[in-house]
Amino acid sequence: PGIDPASFSVRWTGTVTAPAAGDYVFRLDVPRCFDCKGHDPARLWIDDKLVANDDGSGKNVDAPVTLAAGRHAIRVELAHSGEDQGLRLTWTAPAEAQIAEATAAAKEADAIVAFVGLSPAVEGEALQIEVAGFSGGDRTDIGLPAAQVRLLEAAKATGKPLVVVLMTGSAVAMTWAKAHADAILVGWYPGQAGGQAIADTLVGKSNPGGRLPVTFYAKTRDLPAFIDYNMRERTYRYFTGTPLWGFGHGLSYTQFAYAAPKLARGTIAAGESFTVEVPVRNTGKVAGDEVVQAYLVPPEPAVKPRFNDPVLQRQLVGFRRQTVKPGQTARVAFTIDPRGMSSVDAAGTRRVV
Repeated sequence: PGIDPASFSVRWTGTVTAPAAGDYVFRLDVPRCFDCKGHDPARLWIDDKLVANDDGSGKNVDAPVTLAAGRHAIRVELAHSGEDQGLRLTWTAPAEAQIAEATAAAKEADAIVAFVGLSPAVEGEALQIEVAGFSGGDRTDIGLPAAQVRLLEAAKATGKPLVVVLMTGSAVAMTWAKAHADAILVGWYPGQAGGQAIADTLVGKSNPGGRLPVTFYAKTRDLPAFIDYNMRERTYRYFTGTPLWGFGHGLSYTQFAYAAPKLARGTIAAGESFTVEVPVRNTGKVAGDEVVQAYLVPPEPAVKPRFNDPVLQRQLVGFRRQTVKPGQTARVAFTIDPRGMSSVDAAGTRRVV
């Protein structure tokens, strides 16, 4: 009460604990808008020494600092008179020090759960960030950041079981983890109750049944340069390579076996829908959810496509999430209409394939 929201000053004090002696980088990071008519000046002190003084330049300000191990006093002052929307103080510690700290803790544990991935602060349209592997909010590499891979390598070297939980809003090339981790769980950005949900899944209270809504590619060069909107080799529908994990992939704490699908009728007339049914049996020891997926796989095109034309590989036409108890069989049916049996060609014409 009594504070003018358009013009005020704020001082924030606290401490940071350096895990080891070394060179650190502190950053004054203001979420700046593109059309602001002014920016907020901010200053940073560490151990009562002024290390960053931003006069409202509209740019992030980095302050390289050499710290001894232990606690250090910090003070940030901000004078709000422009149109910026807050202030973040971030710091980058030497990766080796953090890895050593994590490894020491891992050696005392029965198993390791490593949370790695990205953040909404670095992936998103129109972000003004300066982070390796990103150009603004666009990613220049789909791999896991190198420092996180080194962390996983150090964790694996302890000999303890390693579970990797990926926190991300998009696909990440988890090639090292696929080859070396004992289990991988994609948590995405799960929200406020995400920690409890992930814990319940890891300890077996919840049997995972989710499936990937995107393709996880193995490497950046699997994706063509985005110089136009040609769909050749883009998404699961047109990708001809081998993905790290395909669209629709997912595992469970049980296993499922499929019998041959059956059509309700042997022939259909033009313009009619058809129904296909597939038996799904739970061959494991616990109940679980299987996501049964139906795909349209087109025949070879009658006319050989031009060099750069996208060629449809498969197309999802239906899915059902079905709970099946151990030893039981569920019959899952899909009714496919003519639109589900069609695709749009390069000329923009929708045709039944």
